[in-house]
Amino acid sequence: MFGDKAFDLLKDLERSSQTIPAFDDDGLRQVLEEIKAIFEENVAQAQAQGQASSYTLLHFRHAALQRNKRCLLAYLYERCRRIKALRWEFGPIIPDDIKQALCEPEIQFFNNYSKSLAAYMRSIGDTQGIDLTSNLRPPKSLYIEVRCIEDYGKFELDDGEVIHLKKNSQHYLPRAQVESLVRQGILQHIS
Repeated sequence: MFGDKAFDLLKDLERSSQTIPAFDDDGLRQVLEEIKAIFEENVAQAQAQGQASSYTLLHFRHAALQRNKRCLLAYLYERCRRIKALRWEFGPIIPDDIKQALCEPEIQFFNNYSKSLAAYMRSIGDTQGIDLTSNLRPPKSLYIEVRCIEDYGKFELDDGEVIHLKKNSQHYLPRAQVESLVRQGILQHIS
């Protein structure tokens, strides 16, 4: 039946338990061949007959052709959406087990998307830019409890309060002001 192979591509992609399944090159090629065969049949029938009775079959085939194209575009769009999500989840380097599931144009798409995202992050904020991938979920509170892992010395908050950060001391501080110290490994967030 027309369109079964294209729909199977979408079903397999949706059912996959992996982050992104291997690119189905054979399935894609079969759908493209089916599209080409349907188109050639329509062209041959349209040139051979000019009768109104053949228009119904032409419209049916054309609808099947359009459905195959929509299914292929949905398959490719969903894969691109998942590749974008990989960038936000894993950063600029794809893990090897996931990279094996991608075809070469998808790897190029990932690299181009990663470069565009990095350029955008550098362009916003102050001179250093803002890392949009660091906190994908909004914070639950503005203050966090942290433990000092190493002696840091004096740390001045935005309100002028000075805190002594000594090893193994615990503090309840504004999240925005201590995130850089947490990333540097000087402070550890306590759940």
